[in-house]
Amino acid sequence: MNRFAQLLWGALLSGASQLALAAPAAVGEVEKQPVNLTAIAMFFVFVLGTLGITWWAASRTKSTSDFYTAGGGITGFQNGLAIAGDYMSAATLLGLSSLVYMKGFDGFIYIISFFVGWPIILFLMAERLRNLGRFTFADIASYRLDETRIRVFAAMGSLTVVCFYLIVQMVGAGQLIKLLFGLDYNVAVIVVGVLMVVYVTFGGMIATTWVQIIKAVLLLFGGATMLFLALGHFNFSIETMAAKAVEVHKDGLKIMGPGSLLADPVSAVSLSLGLLFGTAGLPHILMRFFTVPNAQAARKSVFVASGFIGAFFLIVCLLGVAAITIVGTNPEFFEGGVVGGKIIGGNNMPVMHLAKAVGGDLFLGFLSAVAFATILAVVSGLALAGASAISHDIYSCVIRKGKATGAEEMRVSKAASLVLGVVAVVLGIMFEKQNIAFLVGLTFGIAASANFPVLILSMYWKGLTTRGALVGGLVGLVSAVTFVVLSKAVWVVVLNNPAPIFPYEQPALFSMPLAFFFTWLFSVTDKSVRARDEIAAFDDQYVRSQTGLGAAAASAH
Repeated sequence: MNRFAQLLWGALLSGASQLALAAPAAVGEVEKQPVNLTAIAMFFVFVLGTLGITWWAASRTKSTSDFYTAGGGITGFQNGLAIAGDYMSAATLLGLSSLVYMKGFDGFIYIISFFVGWPIILFLMAERLRNLGRFTFADIASYRLDETRIRVFAAMGSLTVVCFYLIVQMVGAGQLIKLLFGLDYNVAVIVVGVLMVVYVTFGGMIATTWVQIIKAVLLLFGGATMLFLALGHFNFSIETMAAKAVEVHKDGLKIMGPGSLLADPVSAVSLSLGLLFGTAGLPHILMRFFTVPNAQAARKSVFVASGFIGAFFLIVCLLGVAAITIVGTNPEFFEGGVVGGKIIGGNNMPVMHLAKAVGGDLFLGFLSAVAFATILAVVSGLALAGASAISHDIYSCVIRKGKATGAEEMRVSKAASLVLGVVAVVLGIMFEKQNIAFLVGLTFGIAASANFPVLILSMYWKGLTTRGALVGGLVGLVSAVTFVVLSKAVWVVVLNNPAPIFPYEQPALFSMPLAFFFTWLFSVTDKSVRARDEIAAFDDQYVRSQTGLGAAAASAH
């Protein structure tokens, strides 16, 4: 399993930062490894358990509200834990801990970058999202604007983000099963696709929520247990652990301060902006705020999620430090006996070696199964977000003009889930050996440049018009894609050109301001009668966003 971390860095959602600066040029071919029977057994236990949850959830999924939002019956604490499960991935555990292992404090800075987007969601968005929306964030964006055009645009942005996420998740899951089972990659991807379709089609949001909760608990438990066992090697003293890490690491005391990963401030700022505002534009995260009964529960969801995510990120950071000493000085985990924190050969996944060092094969098998569980949970949430964009935003509200019955809409959603499953499998197979670093950066860039500006301005700026939202959103979408294609990740590595046209690999610093500027410009210059009506309707929207009447209005709208 000597290339495990490389695969996950290149394949999973939370690996955006390390992927942008530290991932290999391509995912590449993975050699089949000896079968880990413990991991396989635990994997089957998890799959059977989640299928049982899906069967239970199917008996409770009777309406579109049940299917999309679990009938709004999820408590704030449960939803917070599910959001944490949606956000924490295997790459959070494996990739970010590897960054700390390699670069010390630089890795901690990246961990913080993944976390800082949550206060924006908590203080600016959670309450209004719940009060104004019903199923998707397009409900908010189209509240006072032209419903047909805005919903089509919002659905397009959501599906773009969902498809890119599905690619990276499917590649990671396929490679992981290939490692654990010794299966061919294509077979592994098909297995993941089938499980994803089953979870979403039969269980809907109820099943997806509980899969996320279970996955979050397992990941938190596994990480905390490993940290406890690791600290036992240092008499449970973090200070002692850090001192020994400095002593054995090849960079010595430099690991305790910022270094090479922040050498390019433009890339660092652009990446930070993408992570900061991209988090607030992810459709599968935003959709979770409609599963709770009221705005107070929505705020509690973010508060709980922030606590769990923050705690887990601290655990991940400390695991990276522990691995420097426990793994970095153990010749068993190196080719040629290289020591001192240098990453080569089998030491590409120090946290997994740490699990074996402190807990043996049994604990390593448990963490391997949990790593796969995280992928299944995230893929299910993405598929549900994509299906809702197709069935609710496009079919029900645009094509059928709100006249579709609940049963009809659910049939379309389940069919869309099946189609998304097929698309995910096909794309996962196509991108097996491709560099997918640009896809992760592009996903955050699109969410920050296309979804977030339209969403936040629709809630807070009275002057927003349909024309401004469409032009600004499309400029953000197109510019984010263009900048990434012209960057080194695609223009040089994938297209084999000698030099990149766009010098940075993260687009948000450039594409997001363009989106805001063109949204403002084309709104303030719109003097049409419709524009005046849309501006006047802001006061009514504001009142509803404060009183919680918006969900019912969104349904009627």
